[in-house]
Amino acid sequence: MERDLKLEPGRPEPLGAVWDGAGVNFALQSAASTGAELCLFDAEAPGAPETQRLPLPGRTNGVWHGYLPGAGPGLLYGYRVSGPWLPEQSLRFDSSKLLVDPRAAALSGPLVWDEALTARPDGETPPSDTAPFVPRAVVVDPAFDWQDDCLPQTPWSRSVLYECHVKGMTQQHPGLPPDQRGRFLGLTHPDLLDHLRTLGVTSLCLLPVQHAGLDAHLGRRGLVNYWGYGTLGFFAPDARFASGDRGEQVHEFRQMVRALHAAGLEVILDVVYNHTPETDPRGATFNLRGIDDAAYYRHDLIHPGEYVDYSGCGNSLDLNSPVALEFVLDSLRYWAGEMHVDGFRFDLAPALCRDAEGRFNPEAPFLRCLREDPLLAQRKLIAEPWDLGPDGHRLGGFPSPFAEWNDQYRDVVRRYWCGDPGNRPALAAALSGSSNIFEPSGRTPQASINFVTCHDGFTLSDVASYNEKHNEANLEQGGDGRNGEPSCNWGVEGPCEDAAVRRLRERARRNLIATLALSLGVPMLSHGDELGRTQRGNNNAYCHDSDLTWVDWSFDPAQEAFREFVRRCLTLRRANAVFRRPWHLTGTRVGPLGLMDVAWLRPDGTALEPQDWQTPGHALAILLAAEAAEDRDEFGRAQAARPVLMLLNSGPEDIPFALPALPLAGRFVERLDTAGPPGRERDGSILWVHAHSLVVLEWEATP
Repeated sequence: MERDLKLEPGRPEPLGAVWDGAGVNFALQSAASTGAELCLFDAEAPGAPETQRLPLPGRTNGVWHGYLPGAGPGLLYGYRVSGPWLPEQSLRFDSSKLLVDPRAAALSGPLVWDEALTARPDGETPPSDTAPFVPRAVVVDPAFDWQDDCLPQTPWSRSVLYECHVKGMTQQHPGLPPDQRGRFLGLTHPDLLDHLRTLGVTSLCLLPVQHAGLDAHLGRRGLVNYWGYGTLGFFAPDARFASGDRGEQVHEFRQMVRALHAAGLEVILDVVYNHTPETDPRGATFNLRGIDDAAYYRHDLIHPGEYVDYSGCGNSLDLNSPVALEFVLDSLRYWAGEMHVDGFRFDLAPALCRDAEGRFNPEAPFLRCLREDPLLAQRKLIAEPWDLGPDGHRLGGFPSPFAEWNDQYRDVVRRYWCGDPGNRPALAAALSGSSNIFEPSGRTPQASINFVTCHDGFTLSDVASYNEKHNEANLEQGGDGRNGEPSCNWGVEGPCEDAAVRRLRERARRNLIATLALSLGVPMLSHGDELGRTQRGNNNAYCHDSDLTWVDWSFDPAQEAFREFVRRCLTLRRANAVFRRPWHLTGTRVGPLGLMDVAWLRPDGTALEPQDWQTPGHALAILLAAEAAEDRDEFGRAQAARPVLMLLNSGPEDIPFALPALPLAGRFVERLDTAGPPGRERDGSILWVHAHSLVVLEWEATP
């Protein structure tokens, strides 16, 4: 690279590095610093020190800026920022550290944790140049042919979410060519698209795909940040999932989105704005801390120089700060506008909504800005409604239009099917859209994202195979991962060849999936559960990039049968609008025939009385009805909401259920039986429900 380059003053907006066809404008917001240098690198020797350090000549309202004529896509760069080193005043400037542009559209090279990255103790000589340890930012060409791409805009009432990891989903698929395995483009392969659409999925919820950093404790143990919770590049797709790291990751991410949209599938990103991998003040410095510590992080007012940590990862971004708030909003707008994503799931969302005193605020600036933003308010917005701060579990506390991950649903459903006889009242609430949680604030059942498994915890197969977590491979002496996760091994811990135990485990998985598919609310599957994916009892496999976490597509006939069962459950949900009603059940009579919208019944067919709910038991019958056709299918055809009878038996003995008579011409037809194929002959109006099983009957009208 030539060494007589000179920066022109350029413009303070937009922030980041923007190519205009003739050169690149660089703009870095750092109000408290005294200087900033643009560092340029030789693209042919990306690990070498910079070839040029060019002071940014312009400064406007706290933004350093400069324009480099003749520069263009592929240019590798970073920053060095000067200023006072006064940690007790949240001033942590150190020009010995190469800093990553937090607004870079792409990053090249790994983050290698090293002592040179850590904070400089007072009085010590600054460490040697840190350039070898941090990725380089990449100038990218923003052009992309979106063709006729449009967002599917699937309504919440018809949405079926599918949480997946890009590499985990694609790495072992036998139909994918090697150059697509583990990559964004692997998700566009016809075999995978056919699998998802046939299953009934409408929306892919991708585990973090913004460029992630390596946590120091993982680097020391030789492990990896596989899940990606620790964002380094908030505007950059992670190069782990692309064919190259010089802008290919941007182009290939857009190709993926375009192909998924063409297949009718939405793309929802799991985003991590609650913390960064810079950890606590003694941790690594590679962007925000060295650019403007005071503007981005929450600081402990009682202990100067320390951070407030609501994430459990050493720091928390401060979205009460205008600089940090605008940074996060700009990042979201970029992914929604420039990358065409359909929505976001916010990791540890309460951390984004705490006021200056640390209290959760449902009218926080971040939430208010999302609701008022004309672009973001139209996207699907999902909160993980808990963090590690005081009073951190805020399920039901987020305002519309947010939906929320419902961990209470997960635990209640699991406990019931593990045989807890005192769990029926909680199960009834879960089945009916968790109205006890969401209705008081005027929100609908679609505010509840129902799930029985997710990336964090046991897989579905492991829920039915393990009583205890087995996290030894994480090298944390078993101290990580959730203790006491609701599960049942059915008599044997782990793999088992006993036919009776295997049948019970299969039935347990079917019960959980059927309950999930047919509850009011929005169901979410975890990738590979439909194929029997196991993590061998590890309920916190965040640090393993191996066959422990990858989906195994070489499934046997039993697993194929289970996949077909999942498909059948979701088909039943899609075909009958009674499972997708957009308002809560009330127990009142609806429609011209005066059926109750929900009736809770004893096995003898009579209504449950208040005292019955206080009595432990395994049996529960639910009769669902609706007053009219309130939904339309993908072709615009009105769909009826036919009455449905669900019979649940979580106990160890078969139970006879009396089928209620309806004032309609027709009969109940068995659609689903988790203990075997549906369609058994009935003894009059009595149907025996096997132990540990669920039966679904649908009313079939006759002329």
